[in-house]
Amino acid sequence: MIDVPVRMARWSAGHPWRAIAGWFLFVALCLGLGIAIGGNPATTEDFRIGEAGRAEALATEGGLQQRPVERVLITAKAGPLDRTAADAAARDVVQRMRTLPEVRSVAAPVPSADGTAVRVDITMNGVELDGKRHVEPLRAQTDRVQAAHPGLRVEETGSPSISKGLDALRSDDLARTEMIALPVTLVTLLVVFGSVALAVVPLLLALSSIVAAIGLSMLASHVFPDAGVGTNVILLIGLAVGVDYTLFYLKREREERARSGGRLDSRALVELAAATSGRAVVLSGIAVAVSSATLYLADDVIFSSIATGAIVVSLVAVLSSLTILPALLAALGRRAERRAARRAARKAAGAAPAPRSGGAPWRRRAKDGGGGRLTRALLGLTSRHPVIMLSAATLFMLALSAPLLSLNLTDMGKDSHPRAVPAMRTYDRLNAAFPELKATHQVVVRADAARADEVTAALRDLGARLKDDPRLAGTALLRTSPDRRTSMLELPVPHYAFTGQARSSLRGLRAEHARAITGRIAGAEVAVTGDVARYADYPEHQKGKLPLVIAGLLVVTLVVTVGAFRSLVLGLVGVVLNLLSAAAALGLVVLAFQNTWAEGLLDFTSTGSIGSRVPLFLLVILFGLSMDYQVFVLSRVQEAVLAGASTRQAVLDGIGRSAGVVTSAAFVMVTVFASFVSLHLMEMKQMGFALAVAVLLDAVIIRVMILPALLLLLGERTWWPSRHPRRDHLLVGPRPTNMG
Repeated sequence: MIDVPVRMARWSAGHPWRAIAGWFLFVALCLGLGIAIGGNPATTEDFRIGEAGRAEALATEGGLQQRPVERVLITAKAGPLDRTAADAAARDVVQRMRTLPEVRSVAAPVPSADGTAVRVDITMNGVELDGKRHVEPLRAQTDRVQAAHPGLRVEETGSPSISKGLDALRSDDLARTEMIALPVTLVTLLVVFGSVALAVVPLLLALSSIVAAIGLSMLASHVFPDAGVGTNVILLIGLAVGVDYTLFYLKREREERARSGGRLDSRALVELAAATSGRAVVLSGIAVAVSSATLYLADDVIFSSIATGAIVVSLVAVLSSLTILPALLAALGRRAERRAARRAARKAAGAAPAPRSGGAPWRRRAKDGGGGRLTRALLGLTSRHPVIMLSAATLFMLALSAPLLSLNLTDMGKDSHPRAVPAMRTYDRLNAAFPELKATHQVVVRADAARADEVTAALRDLGARLKDDPRLAGTALLRTSPDRRTSMLELPVPHYAFTGQARSSLRGLRAEHARAITGRIAGAEVAVTGDVARYADYPEHQKGKLPLVIAGLLVVTLVVTVGAFRSLVLGLVGVVLNLLSAAAALGLVVLAFQNTWAEGLLDFTSTGSIGSRVPLFLLVILFGLSMDYQVFVLSRVQEAVLAGASTRQAVLDGIGRSAGVVTSAAFVMVTVFASFVSLHLMEMKQMGFALAVAVLLDAVIIRVMILPALLLLLGERTWWPSRHPRRDHLLVGPRPTNMG
């Protein structure tokens, strides 16, 4: 199995145009099949979590499920509201909405308590998640009412409008990040290679891998439903790993070309790169895929979508590095060799040499490695004072991790959405005029139909007892299913779902009142859902799954590293360093986003919390991406040991030689991830920031300071329980002889 990268590279280099055509045919086939078969979006049932999810399932069985609701808000553009004009506009809204096939029912207009607004509630047909697909006709009617009543402000909001607005904003944001990330990546690659041709190759492979992965993810969604984040993850991870894998391969090919001094032809150089960096890329891709698979342990449709996207795009990126990349290198290499031969012939014939183009950039002698001055300086200090550097760097990382002690996880629900979406600004005005709409509790009870009267009596008593509770407001609404087996009591909450008052009311409702109903009606099932319950249950679910996912990640990191290098010590080192890197990155996220000092710098409004999905996402993706650097760096160390160097010298040579490419790869990743900080969606902003700082810390502090210091101090014990790296288990294959 370890010869597969070499064999694939050998065939591709020998048949470059077939390999190139085959790759683009594969990409077109993946995308075509995905479009033809279509994706499978997650349903409302897929998002149910905890007690809130159980209550929603009970309500749905009784036909009391949540339906998409839009609200038209009528206010004055300036000064006090003209009630006569507002009532006329409200009647116009009611008449227009009732004619639409998308509308299930329209409620009577409701004036606000302070007389500043009138609202009309419209319940749509279908399930809650489908509302955004059918909301445009409603919005069109609202616009017509606005045009007919220019003296008023007539606007619409609701979950369907907000979801549609968020989708549009997300699409615009992603387009902007591409406009930032792609040019910066291209410039970085131009600096690294000094050639337009070689700079374009990594981007070409990354973008084609992303296209193929999008098509494959649509097919995979029929097994793991897409929660709407799969494409975002594929873009985020695909550009980073796609460029990195190609960069590792290309840098090694150029290094070997410079070392050979023209004694090896393009096919031999490609084969040599495949036998070294090619195998490292395969192992790195497998590590990213397996690490990402641990997200399935979270038992959450959103994380399943993230895992599927990351797995598919990382494996496709590996496949591109094994197929089309060797073919492109061989084709470009032969072209350069032919030009060199023609120049030599003209020179021998006495002709003036033709102007040199950028088509043969690899004839410039590559640097031996060692990275930049800062990297060499840090590595020099580490080699002379490993204990001091290890202690200082570790203390620095631990200091960055300290804010984790105050980590506050919350679900980034509707209230945290960006106000760049017009429906969110209307949402704020609606809640100001009607505070009872900010959130709801829904007490769901299922019992035998014969006990329906007892259930409704108990729920009415509950509503009466809570009428004067300052944490609640408005009139309770009681509904019973047609089969009389399910009843639901809806209690308005005049506080946003994330506030302490809302959560306090939920705890009291669940611990006292809901339990009292269970004791009063034997055999009844009682559960509480609603805005507050969903907001509270999701973070608790994630906290419960976090230890399981972390355990899976630790096992994966250990197994992959030990399997690659036959060293338990290196496996344990990888686990510890990955945990340290993730902890420091999360600490910085807490420091920046739970406080207000970075609001202007990063363009956000702090919620005093971190999105509940951020820690798991960071841990899993970072563990996988860290394996890229770890495998690449340690394979160079292992090569040096095989060549006869001592472990100390191998550490300095291996890390020094790989520092340049690791720094370049890290810069590309940091650029891609940092571009997501400009997104409006809070959780995506936090994820982008977390990954950017994590990769930066991993490349600079972990790989240049802590890792070499540890290996220098461990010495030959690095390879325990093996006494010496075994040739038959190396990532490095035998060097090919001249095939030219």
